[in-house]
Amino acid sequence: MIAFMPDTSSTTYARVGAVLHGIGMISEERMRGVLEEAAPYAHEELDHYEAACALEEFGVAVSVHADDIDSVHHDYASLLDDALRVAGNKVAVTDVRLVEGEGPLESGRFDTLEFRRNGRLVSVPAEHFADDYYDQGAACDAIAETAADDDPRAWHWVEFEHRPHAGYDSIMVLATQEQLKALHEHLGFTFPDSDGWQAPADPPAVRRAWGDVQRNAPGAPGPR
Repeated sequence: MIAFMPDTSSTTYARVGAVLHGIGMISEERMRGVLEEAAPYAHEELDHYEAACALEEFGVAVSVHADDIDSVHHDYASLLDDALRVAGNKVAVTDVRLVEGEGPLESGRFDTLEFRRNGRLVSVPAEHFADDYYDQGAACDAIAETAADDDPRAWHWVEFEHRPHAGYDSIMVLATQEQLKALHEHLGFTFPDSDGWQAPADPPAVRRAWGDVQRNAPGAPGPR
């Protein structure tokens, strides 16, 4: 078990940084660098969602924007690039593309997000209602593929306190099981399923889709 006892003061950037450093998720240099940039507000109190977003600023998480993006045809690739950087670029992700399904977007179009992971085709089901909004569940499933198979860490969906009917980005953190326990103990985050992730009953409403993600053989037909 990770032995770390931070102070019990309110949650701030400084406290988040101290927790992450104390449980081995970031170096002291990384912690100091982020806090120097955040100096004007490093000791201001954060709400729970802001604390979750701070994980991304410290380089241990990726956020999936709930607001509009440029295009689902291009932005999934950028999102995967962000996740790969957090995971240390130990996996090769190439040929990212969105295969459009049938029917109009207005009623929900069932698409397929495809890419190659170390040469092996990965297919992720995705439902889109507009060209400029992610399928949050599909995005999180795709991010999960960027961790190396021998990495003791895995991607986990971060659950934080939600205000009813408010919109929030999805936050995915890369951590070990012991680090998840410490994040829960010291920052109050929860991770509904340690084998992956699932949504709470409250928004954002995203589905668990681990069983829907398909990996095919390296030589299988895929993005062209």
